[in-house]
Amino acid sequence: MSYHVCVVCLGNICRSPIAEVVLRETLADHGLDGLVTVDSAGTGGWHQGGPMDERAAAVLAEHGYDGSSHRARQFLKEWYGHADLVLAMDDENLRALRRMAPPGADVRLFRSFDPAAPPGAEVPDPYYGGPEGFVEVLEMVKAASEGLAKHLSETLRPSEP
Repeated sequence: MSYHVCVVCLGNICRSPIAEVVLRETLADHGLDGLVTVDSAGTGGWHQGGPMDERAAAVLAEHGYDGSSHRARQFLKEWYGHADLVLAMDDENLRALRRMAPPGADVRLFRSFDPAAPPGAEVPDPYYGGPEGFVEVLEMVKAASEGLAKHLSETLRPSEP
């Protein structure tokens, strides 16, 4: 049985799909692709079934990632039954996720895994800005993904005797 991570933003077309793609590749680079599964969702359902924002897909492609298969989904309370870790991109989504979370659910900010980020750091929504916002999101996501991969390596792999 694998450990499951779900990354969540507002509409599941910008930040969380970027994070899903980057985190999945980062985990594979750390040899965790067989131990950890990753998906993403939004707290809102406006874009369900649609692809990620063209600017998000372009930034991923420019940096060697493929987000072409992404389809937006809305996070459902029932998903807590299979999600081991739910990562929100910002405080607004963190609050929404915690309101629907059962006791003991592990719900955190995504950037909490970036050792260089200050406590409470968020991934800002680039939707209403220019392409530079998507590049900034990608850089934040890369840093947090490395930190999460390190954390999961230490947590999920048995220690060597």
